[in-house]
Amino acid sequence: MIEEKAQEIEKALRELDRMFLKEQEGKIYHIMLDALDKSLIKNTLSITFGNQIKAARLLGINRNTLRAKIKKLGISLSEVKS
Repeated sequence: MIEEKAQEIEKALRELDRMFLKEQEGKIYHIMLDALDKSLIKNTLSITFGNQIKAARLLGINRNTLRAKIKKLGISLSEVKS
């Protein structure tokens, strides 16, 4: 059952890669990770009202790593503080 689901996911990802990311073929893994990271970090920062130290602790990552990800992913701290 789990293996069937994994195969379905793999097939869907290959299809996404083929259909939507032709110009970036083979990069879907990093695109998906960045999208997941951005959502997770934005939500965690919202919960902590923009407090990066608390957010880093909740995420289990170093504060400097969090700051680097915020910069890389273009997350606006003013958005998450409100």
